[in-house]
Amino acid sequence: MSIARIKKNDTVIAIAGEYAGQTGKVLAVDVAGDTAIVEGLNVVKRAVRRSQTSPDGGYKEFEAPIRLSNLMPYDPDRKKGVRIARVLEGDRRVRKAKGTGRVLD
Repeated sequence: MSIARIKKNDTVIAIAGEYAGQTGKVLAVDVAGDTAIVEGLNVVKRAVRRSQTSPDGGYKEFEAPIRLSNLMPYDPDRKKGVRIARVLEGDRRVRKAKGTGRVLD
């Protein structure tokens, strides 16, 4: 398990797989499983039975988890993924884009 370079509410870009080049907002991160759920990426259809929570049932679309190794933090200024450096600013440790020096936290 490595240091988390992607956190909830970050904007990320997929660098590999079917959704390579597409961006989205991180909804959840599973550090133990090394995966993240990203809004609009890796959408799958599942059959859902009728129940009290979903009275109609049928086919629903969900975002499936994506490996963290296939995601990079996205810099809207450069319009591409950036690598992260963890540096001290004052008494806090923050995540900074290596190319631009932009603080992500």
